[in-house]
This record gives sequence, C-alpha cells and structure tokens, in this order.
Amino acid sequence: MSADNCSGNVSVPLRNVLNSIQCIRDRVRDGESNESDGAFNLSNFWDTLNQAVKAVSQEATKLSLAFSKPPLPSQQDGEKLSESTLKSVLTLSTVYYWLPKSQGVTLRRQVRDATVEVLEGVTQLVEVILSTPLQSLSQEQLTSTGSVWSACDQFAQLPRDNKAAVLVALLAQIGVVKDAIEEIEQALAEVQDPFSDVLDDDQDGDEPRGNQDTYWSEKDRRVIGPCQGLMKASAACLRKLTSAVKTNGDVSTPQNVAQLDDLADITCEISPGVDDLALCLYPPMDYSGVENNVSKLATLLKKVLEIIRSSHVCGESELTWVQFLDGAVSHNLQKARDLIQEDS
Repeated sequence: MSADNCSGNVSVPLRNVLNSIQCIRDRVRDGESNESDGAFNLSNFWDTLNQAVKAVSQEATKLSLAFSKPPLPSQQDGEKLSESTLKSVLTLSTVYYWLPKSQGVTLRRQVRDATVEVLEGVTQLVEVILSTPLQSLSQEQLTSTGSVWSACDQFAQLPRDNKAAVLVALLAQIGVVKDAIEEIEQALAEVQDPFSDVLDDDQDGDEPRGNQDTYWSEKDRRVIGPCQGLMKASAACLRKLTSAVKTNGDVSTPQNVAQLDDLADITCEISPGVDDLALCLYPPMDYSGVENNVSKLATLLKKVLEIIRSSHVCGESELTWVQFLDGAVSHNLQKARDLIQEDS
C-alpha cells in the first residue's frame, strides 16, 4: 500500500488506527459474548448500540472530509481524528459484546454481522485514505464513505429480539427455495427434446436422437415430478413455520428462546438441500445422485417437522399441517425411488 495521500507523520496514526480496527473487527467476527448473571435490559442495549453506531458514522464522515482536499491535516489533528475514530469503533464493539447469547443466538448473529460490516467499512475507508493521492475527493473515497453510512443505516432495520431475528432467517430461506422451484419449472417449460417430432425409425446413424445430454427423457421428467413435490413441501414447511413463529413465537423464557434458535439452525439447511436436489435434476440426469439428494432432503424435512412438533410454536392447528407435510414427504420420497428403480 502506498502512502501518497498521507505522507510523513500524518500517516502513522492512521496506520496504527487501521491495525487496531482490523484487530477489533476480527475479534468481533470470531469472539463470544460476555454472559452476565445479572438482568439484561434489551431496550437499553438497543438505545446504546444505536448511539454507538451513529458516533461511528459521524467519525467516519469527519475523517473522510479531513482528507478530501489539500492541505493535509496537521500531525496533531491527524492524531485527534485517529483517536476519536478508534474510540467510536471500540465503543461499538464493546456495546455489541453486551448482548448475551441467552437473548438468542440468531439475534446475536445478525447483530454481529451488522457490526462487522460497519467495522469492515471503516477499515476500507482508512485504507483508501492512506492509498489515494490527495488531489481531490476520489470516487473510491466517496464510495467507501457511503459504504460506512449504509452499513450504519442497516442497524435501524435489524430485528429487535430473537423471534424477529428467526423470522428474518426464515424469510431468507423462503426466497432461496422459491427461486430454485421457479428455475426448475422454467427449465422444464423451455427444454424440449429437439427430435421429439421425428420418428426414431426414420433416423440413421449410431446416435439417431442427437445429443441426449441436453434434454430430459420421458423417464427423467417423471422422476422430476416427485422431486418437485419435495421441493414444494420444503417451501410449504418454511411458510407454515414462519406463520407459526409469528403467531406463537415467544422469547419470555430461555427455553423458548433456545427452541427458536433450534428452528432457525435446522431450517437454514433446507435451501442448500433444495439447491443440491435441483442441480442434479438437469440433464444428463444421474439417477443415483438424484436418489441420494432426494433421500437427504426428505430426511432433513422429517427432522425439521419433528423439531417443530416438539417446540412451543406448534399448537393444535399447526399439528395438522405438520402431519400432512410429513405424509407428503414420505409419499414423494417413495414415488421418486420407485420411478428411479423402474426399468433399471
């Protein structure tokens, strides 16, 4: 990294603050919270955290403006700017550490990711200031400053408790699964056998039906049916669970907070499972790979449904769809296996 922007003594405090912020960022990314035995006030935490985030945004703005045009800040001013920037970053990370895991691992993970994003933004801003020639405000510096503001603004949208955090996680899963289902449906509508309108016995040569790697056979399409059924059961499970968490989700006891975390953790495996199944359905279809991914997704969905069934979000009305989806998973799994084994 060159130091064209900050020559001489002015660059020293900035380099020091850069190293410090990088260390703080890495600790926040990988560290644990401080579990306290005393009562924790979630509302007070959010008020203090938002003030800390606002301070970081303001310090980043001051720092960027000071290095936006000649002349360079004096060594003394550079040290003051560096110190106040570091102080705001330390305060933010300290307040983040107040949030105990007993308030919810899912909530804490989302607050951690947002905090890391702010620290990453400040790191990049300082790096840009150190490496950009000081002639006029560079586009890179403008972008970096904007990234810090944007990362700070995200805190206003963060979920305020673990129930809200789990709903955010579930909605993200729903979006990914929905996309996978739509992609397969679109591919099925578009990809046709290019020789489907030509009789086989009119063809000459060793490969009368062209390159079969580019389209689905009739058996392939039959096998895809129950696979789509499993993918749709995944989407239905996520939608129904989201509704159950909205209606019945509770964060007043440690047990219920932990149950919500368990639901978030297990359901975050659904979209990768759906993606894996969707990918192996494209031609040329490998039936053993399809059967393996069908079995994996079905096993996962049954596990998810069992965890839902034993959690506080599952009342009598929820039990109906849990049992229905459990049956749908079993049906589609068996149907896919039967079709794969057919004529083999």
